Amino acid sequence: GDDVMTVIKTKAQWPAWQPLNVRAAPSAEFSVDRARHLMSFLTMLGPSPDWNVGLSGEDLCTRDCGWVQRLVKDLVPWDAGTDSGVTYESPNKPSNPQERIRPLTSLDHPQSPFYDPSGGPMAPLARVVVERIARKGEQCNTVPDTIDDIVADIAQEEKEEDNTPETCIYSNWSPWSACSSSTCDKGRRMRQRMLKAQLDPIMPCLHTQDFEPCMGPGCSEEEASTCMMSEWISWSPCSASCGMGMRSRERYVKQFPEDGSSCTLPTEETEKCAVNEDCSPSSCVVTEWGEWEPCSVSCGVGMRRRERMMKMEASDGSPCRAQLAEAEKCMMPECNAVVCMLSPWSDWGECSVSCGVGMRSRQRMLKTPVEPSLCPDELEQVEKCMLPECPTDCMLSEWSGWSECNKSCGKGHMIRSRMVKLEPQFGGLPCPETVQRKKCKIRKCTRGSRASDKRKRQEASDRRRAKQSRESVAEESSACPIRPWSSWTECTKPCGGGVQERVMNVKKKGKSSQPNNCKNKREIRACNVHPC
Repeated sequence: GDDVMTVIKTKAQWPAWQPLNVRAAPSAEFSVDRARHLMSFLTMLGPSPDWNVGLSGEDLCTRDCGWVQRLVKDLVPWDAGTDSGVTYESPNKPSNPQERIRPLTSLDHPQSPFYDPSGGPMAPLARVVVERIARKGEQCNTVPDTIDDIVADIAQEEKEEDNTPETCIYSNWSPWSACSSSTCDKGRRMRQRMLKAQLDPIMPCLHTQDFEPCMGPGCSEEEASTCMMSEWISWSPCSASCGMGMRSRERYVKQFPEDGSSCTLPTEETEKCAVNEDCSPSSCVVTEWGEWEPCSVSCGVGMRRRERMMKMEASDGSPCRAQLAEAEKCMMPECNAVVCMLSPWSDWGECSVSCGVGMRSRQRMLKTPVEPSLCPDELEQVEKCMLPECPTDCMLSEWSGWSECNKSCGKGHMIRSRMVKLEPQFGGLPCPETVQRKKCKIRKCTRGSRASDKRKRQEASDRRRAKQSRESVAEESSACPIRPWSSWTECTKPCGGGVQERVMNVKKKGKSSQPNNCKNKREIRACNVHPC
C-alpha cells in the first residue's frame, strides 16, 4: 500500500552453513522519503525452529532533520512464537496457542545452542550495515522550526559559491530538470531552491531559480557525461551445490550524468561456476574455491595457493576424494627490473583561466632514485576545468549620419543613433548612449504666418525627398531588382528625440542574373523630438 515505499529483497544465503570466508554478504537497495522513513526487515535462520534476526521501525531521519549517512547494528536472535523447538534441528513442534514474538535469552533451555548457566548477554549473530548512497530532493521536513535547526542543517550541506546575502538562508539546489529540447537544438534546463529563512526583512532574498542552456542527450560539444558507478560487490554463491551453476555480482549508480541521460553501464553481471564436479553419492560436498593467496615471492617466479572446505561428507560414507587445496605458478616483475615507487597524487592545481573553460593539472613524484623515463607510469595528469562565464561587454554599431534639422528656420537640433548589436552578459560593461543630439540653425525666421510658412516648407521638403527617392529607386530598379520601402518602425523614444528606421531589400534571384553591387538600403529619421 501507500505506507510502503520499497520492499527490501535479498538473495538467499543457502546452504546456511556455508563458511563466512567464502561467501558474499547479501545486499539490497531501498528508498525512503519524509513520509516513509522507518526501515523494517526480517530474515530467518535456517535450519531453525522459527528463529530470526532483523530490525523493526528503525528511523533513518536524524534529529536535525537530515538523513542517516551510515548505520551499523549488531543483531541478536528472536523467537517468532510459532514453533517450540529448542535446537537448530529440532523436529517441527507447532506452538498452540501461538506465543508472542520475543528475544531469545541465554537461559531459555539447557539444550539451546545459546544456553549459558551464568545468564550472560546474548552474542550477536549478524550485523547489518545501512549506507546512504544517493540523496534526492529536500530534507525530511519542509522548513526547520528554529534558526539553530537551520544552522545545523546548513552545516551538513555542500556550500556553493554564491553572491546572495548572508541573511538569506536557502536549501540545496534541486537536481537540474530535463532539457526543454530533446534534439540538438538549444534549449534550457532549470533548478530551484527554497528560501528557508530571511534574517533581515529589509534585505531582499532573490535567486531561487537558476537556468542554463542545454541540448538533447548526446548533442553536447563537450565530452559526454558519464555515470559514476560503485565498485563491484563480491560474487554471490554458486547457484548449484554440485556441478555447473551460475553466480552474479552487482554494483549501483552513485551519480547519474549531468545532462539528464540514463546510465547504460551494467549494474549486474553473471558468470558460470562449477562446484563438486563429481555428483555421485560417493562424493562429498565442498565449497567454492577461496581467493588466491599472494605470490610467495616479490620478484621472479613463485607459487600461490588457494583452498576450499568440505561442507558435507559423502552420503554413502565414502572418504572425500575432492581436492581441497591447489597451487599454481605466479609471475612477478623480474628481480633486476626497475621498481617505480610513486607518491600520492597532489591536489589539482588552479585553473589556467580566470573565467570560462581552461585546464588544470596535478602531479606525483618518484620515491625511488631512478630515471623518470624508465617508469611507464604517468607523473602528470591534465583535465578540463570550468569557471563562471567570462564577462561580455556591450557591443554597438557605428554612428549613423546626422539627421536633417528639425526646424526649417530658427534654432533646432539634429540627431544620430547607433544600434545595440550585443547586450552585456555575465557582468560585462553596460551599453553607453545610443542617441546623440546637437543644435542646428538654418536661418532666421521671418515674421508673419510662421506656422503656415513652416508647414509649406516642410511639405515642399517632403515632396523633394519623395521625388529623389522615387528617382533613386527608378535608377536602381533597372539594374537591381528591389522591393518598395518598408513602413517606418516605431519611434525608439516617446519624447526627447528618438529614431525611426525603414529598409528597402533587394529581391533575391539567381546568382547569375543579379549584379554584385546590389545591396539592401536603410534610412533613419528623427521622431518625437518634443521635450519630455
